[in-house]
Amino acid sequence: MSMEFLVATGIGWIVACGIYLLLRGRTFTVVLGLTLLGYAVNVFIFAMGRLWAGAPPIVIGDGPFADPLPQALVLTAIVIGFATTGFVIELALRSRHDNGSDHVDARPDAAQGAQGAGPAAAGPGTGGGQ
Repeated sequence: MSMEFLVATGIGWIVACGIYLLLRGRTFTVVLGLTLLGYAVNVFIFAMGRLWAGAPPIVIGDGPFADPLPQALVLTAIVIGFATTGFVIELALRSRHDNGSDHVDARPDAAQGAQGAGPAAAGPGTGGGQ
């Protein structure tokens, strides 16, 4: 098995896990899914510079060299991804505080939905009970 096949398979698994987590209904799993997709994209960009073992990142003579551009792009993407993840977590916490639920579409939990299923329990601004 080649190194390229193993890296491609690993990227595929990370993308599949990220998409699975994105399709869940809770905000924390959506944030984890976005983070995993960001990691998969970073590994993909890094692999686009070819997988060299022991090659210098600077051209010296005619020998093989690793391309430094994907490495710089991935390093920048890691920093930006960390900041974006922190911002999205803050948005998720604020949404949880404002809506009282951590569902992405702000649906009530199953236990809350069974207790307050009537239109009067919908609250102000939703058209129920007024």
